[in-house]
Amino acid sequence: MKTLLLLGGSRYLLPVIREAKALGCRVVTCDYLPDNIAHRYSDAYANVSIVDREAVLALARELRIDGIMSFACDPGVVTAAYVAEKLGLPNVGPLASVELLQDKGRFRRFLRENGFPVPRAGSFASLDEVPVRELRFPQMVKPVDSAGSKGVSRVDAPEALPAAVRHALDFSRCGRFILEDFIAPVGFPSDTECFTLEGELRFVSFNNQYFDPKADNPYTPAGFTWPSTMPESAQRDLTEQLRRLLGLLHMGTTVYNVESRLGSDGVPYLMEVSPRGGGNRLCELLQYTTGENLIRAAVQAALGLPVDAPKSPVYTGHWSYVALHSYESGVFRGLELSPEARESLVEEDLWVKPGERVEAFSGANKTIGTLVLNWPDQASRDRHMADLDSWLRIRVEPGQPRKGEQA
Repeated sequence: MKTLLLLGGSRYLLPVIREAKALGCRVVTCDYLPDNIAHRYSDAYANVSIVDREAVLALARELRIDGIMSFACDPGVVTAAYVAEKLGLPNVGPLASVELLQDKGRFRRFLRENGFPVPRAGSFASLDEVPVRELRFPQMVKPVDSAGSKGVSRVDAPEALPAAVRHALDFSRCGRFILEDFIAPVGFPSDTECFTLEGELRFVSFNNQYFDPKADNPYTPAGFTWPSTMPESAQRDLTEQLRRLLGLLHMGTTVYNVESRLGSDGVPYLMEVSPRGGGNRLCELLQYTTGENLIRAAVQAALGLPVDAPKSPVYTGHWSYVALHSYESGVFRGLELSPEARESLVEEDLWVKPGERVEAFSGANKTIGTLVLNWPDQASRDRHMADLDSWLRIRVEPGQPRKGEQA
């Protein structure tokens, strides 16, 4: 029986655990949070920090693992590549390439040096290093090594920089942030998954990424739709950019979370390329929308098994995904959907119960559940996604759970 080590413990690992067990694999999860939900479903749990490379390497040797993954878990991606390289296990690509992709500053520099379209950007350790007078506003401020929109903010004037930089550094493990020119998208940006087989790009998808301007963090993705409305010419351009990028980095067999957009300047941009499954159940949604199982393929690759590589996507229907969230912190009381939305509902997955505490939507980690819907046509899909509040109500009351309620 092969052993797969999964880094992290979020609910996004549950379909990975199911696929691994279906392949007859023993699954061990590890992080420093023993109450994380995925540990209830794995065969064993180890209390080891996933950002401690040497500790994870020692655990992997002790377990004699056959594969390691950091699926939908950005902090563990470099650690997984490090352990795989040290032990000669199947790897997503060279460690140096993975480290580059996981550092926003280094990634932007690589793109620029290799002739890719890229917003003007710089990586810094403190505000004192920033050439403020040379900046063109608005600017996006981001930790170089954080995902899920944590620590991200838009700055429209120099006086707002200090607070934004402090916010970004609060979420950076290495103590660095980037400043980059804001690239306004034409239509919707895209945040979805791709797949390579032995370095060959086999599956490329695009979607429409939605944000909620009323949310505590308006740069946290609040929903997605498939298929994308991005012009086909831009999709072809981005596909070729991605193919060239992954070739230059000598990547292997794995799934990628790819963020891209067509800028208002008419230029298609690759914004983020991470060798892992994305959060927000993106791989699961692609199985709904295209029938292709990227999770199984990624598990097979990590274990060195023959890979059922996904085929180019053919979308069936007009799909949307909603990351359920609250505008305010308080006590969850219920979820209400309009009759039309109920008719299109494919899956409702609530992660909280009435009476439990919820937090305002400041990042992807504050999501309280998900909806998957298949609408009768694109017009209905787009109309509903443009105004979530017209058909979806999340009832939250201020305060703390009352005595006797779930805490």
